[in-house]
Order: sequence, then structure tokens, then C-alpha cells
Amino acid sequence: MGIEEYGGGQTARADVLVVTTNDVPGYQVTQVIGEVFGLTVRSRHLGSQIGAGLKSMVGGELKGLTKTLVETRNQAMERLVEQARSRGANAVLMMRFDVSEAADVGTEVCAYGTAAVISAA
Repeated sequence: MGIEEYGGGQTARADVLVVTTNDVPGYQVTQVIGEVFGLTVRSRHLGSQIGAGLKSMVGGELKGLTKTLVETRNQAMERLVEQARSRGANAVLMMRFDVSEAADVGTEVCAYGTAAVISAA
């Protein structure tokens, strides 16, 4: 697997800018729309659970689980952006991820932040 399979984030041409900061240098916030989030819950398939169990005995990275978590985070972020866009935002400020176990059957990933309209200062 190449490095591109272990990353995420936006493309350079995104119409909704997502940042982890409170503001964006060179822009001013003209409207705060409010909280938005994208949520997904993923379960691991039996093969990856067995492989992870065996790998945990000898140590090392669980590449299959890493790839699944990256895909899960990216899906949560895509849903966050869709919600922000549908509410008229062109930016999400203070974006964060929250990850938790969901009833012992999967992993819940929530991307959340503040939808806003920004314009060049």
C-alpha cells in the first residue's frame, strides 16, 4: 500500500474549506451557521479481526485496520462537508474528530465543527 492510502483531507479545489483553527488567515467570518457533523459507524470483518489478533501477538502495525480507520475518517469528513454545504457554508472552522466504540461491534467516528461563511478580507 502506498502513502496515499494512509491519509485524508481535502483536495486543493474543495468548495468548503475545513480547518482545525478558529479563523482562516486572510479571510473574515461573515456568518456563523452553527455546528455540523458527519458520522459513520464501521464494523471490522472477521478476516481483519483474526489477522489483527494474530498480528497483536508479534507486534507491528495493523495495516488493514489502519486503512479501514482512514476510510472511516474520510467518510465522516465527507458527510461533514455535505452537511455544511447544504446549510450554505463555505467553511467549517474548528473541525475535530471523535472516535469511540459502538456497542462492541464497530468503531464510531464523528467529524464535527462550526459551519461558517467566510470571505476574503
